[in-house]
Amino acid sequence: MPRLSALVLALSLPLAAQAQEATLALPEGTEDDLRTVLENASLTLSLEAEGLTSAQDYVAAARADYARLLAALYSEGYYGPVISIVVDGREASTIQPLGAPARIGQVVLSVDPGARFAFGRTAIAPLAPATELPPGFAPGEVARSETIEDAVAAAIAAWRDEGNAKAEVASEEIVAVHPEDRLDVAVGIAPGPELSFGSVTVSGNEDVRTARILRIAGIPQGRVFSPEELERAAARLRRTGTFDSVAVVESDAIGPGNTLPIELQVVESLPRRVGFGAEISSVDGLSVTGFWLHRNLLGGAERLRFDAEVSDIGGEQLGTNSGGEDYALGASFARPATFSPDNDLLLAARLSQEDEEDYFLQQFTFDVGITRYATDDLTLSFALGLLAAHEETPIETRDYTLLTLPLSATWDRRDDPRDARSGFYIDAEATPFASITGEAGNGARAYADARLYRTFGQRVTLAARGQLGSVFGADREDAPQEFLFFSGGGGTVRGQPFQSLGVEVPDPDAPGETVTLGGTSFAGVQLEARVAINETFGAVAFADAGYVDDEPFPSTDGDSQAGVGLGVRYNSFIGPIRLDLATPATGEDRFGAVQVYIGIGQSF
Repeated sequence: MPRLSALVLALSLPLAAQAQEATLALPEGTEDDLRTVLENASLTLSLEAEGLTSAQDYVAAARADYARLLAALYSEGYYGPVISIVVDGREASTIQPLGAPARIGQVVLSVDPGARFAFGRTAIAPLAPATELPPGFAPGEVARSETIEDAVAAAIAAWRDEGNAKAEVASEEIVAVHPEDRLDVAVGIAPGPELSFGSVTVSGNEDVRTARILRIAGIPQGRVFSPEELERAAARLRRTGTFDSVAVVESDAIGPGNTLPIELQVVESLPRRVGFGAEISSVDGLSVTGFWLHRNLLGGAERLRFDAEVSDIGGEQLGTNSGGEDYALGASFARPATFSPDNDLLLAARLSQEDEEDYFLQQFTFDVGITRYATDDLTLSFALGLLAAHEETPIETRDYTLLTLPLSATWDRRDDPRDARSGFYIDAEATPFASITGEAGNGARAYADARLYRTFGQRVTLAARGQLGSVFGADREDAPQEFLFFSGGGGTVRGQPFQSLGVEVPDPDAPGETVTLGGTSFAGVQLEARVAINETFGAVAFADAGYVDDEPFPSTDGDSQAGVGLGVRYNSFIGPIRLDLATPATGEDRFGAVQVYIGIGQSF
């Protein structure tokens, strides 16, 4: 019996140790916003949710909460609070960290915030000419401590933008005038001398040559110091994909002649990478992609990449008009910092075959050009290309070779390219082409893709996409089939069969019948409402529409189609995994067929 009693007591001890109760006590009438700030600041109130239940954990958290609660009150403008944290009747500050009791029953955090202070005197001097202090840093405004920090940071940042890299706080006087609930602030800034970029060194590199790292970073030695230049240098190195981490470190000491030495600290990535992807739909069948990448081919962060793709696998078995299987094999070489730190030299070759119901195309392309990163968001590119093709349609069979001049501009302001919730994306392309040999005309193809994202609250995101395309200067009969436009399928109108809408052309082998070929203009729109159900799953409702015409600019003579549907998103570590079910909203199969699309990432 004594052994049984001891066992019962031993089993009951962990349960008793978990009986802690932590509460926050505030005066009646305290604003909910302040209560939330204090609850978020407290370690003690978060222990239960984190699964920490020992008495020592509670004592340590309670002792730390004095400073945390005080900082939270200062951040809201309360400078005369009274804080008491009582652990089973004892003030937490009197309990030694290693002297915690065996168990704790109740912890009460009592906070009387007192009066809220307003700014009285607000002085920071001297200020650089372009300084913009926070609007809240002014007499009469709520005296939040974070506002003071933001104002000082803005003053120092403005001096750094002027080239005074070592600007710092020289003096500060912050006085709380309790009888008047007023906070007076006076901060002195020591700008220091104007500095220029000095010597630049590199550390951490093993396989990438130091000279190439310096060339890619592009820090202009001898030019007046600029924080923006350092940010650009880090962005250029990260953009290569050759480094796992990049740090730009300013020297603590000023160098000779008022210069500032800079150190680039890098950690190289593994040089080789392999990737695979897949997407399936009940319309287009299965598409499989893969690539092999070398990030540092010649020791200068050059990228060599091979891509392979097989698409429309099983399309014929599905009974769709996707034709046979399509193949593509590509290779590209990119050399960063060519001619300037913001230019990449790009050589690309691609061999492909498209076996569609109404045309068969074998094509080889080769391009050499420059990609320029004009800003963090804007990328420009231009190239000189060669396109050789063998094309078969019910109308004719032809071979041709074209000289092309691909031009593009991409403006990407999305918060997350894989799952955007705000911002926009615009891609504009123009490709003039001229016939060298064969039966193709001269002209140009233009295409634009614009996307907009807006989130309302925490759960609802509206996404819109518009597409416009045109081929001009060459009639549809003379234009390369690759440059013409279709509608239908995952990239244009979900729910409609792949490339089901184009231009109907009389079939010379079947009087009275027609075949569908590409048009010379296209317009499309896709709208989505994305709703987050929880952190793991989301739901999507969408509507798509497309229009194809036989004229260079859309007119009233073309044909249109539409589709609607619902989808589910599963948020994984590689991005949203999507499942969309769509049905035609126009045509003979209106609401009578269902198409399935599965892939990684949002549809746009």
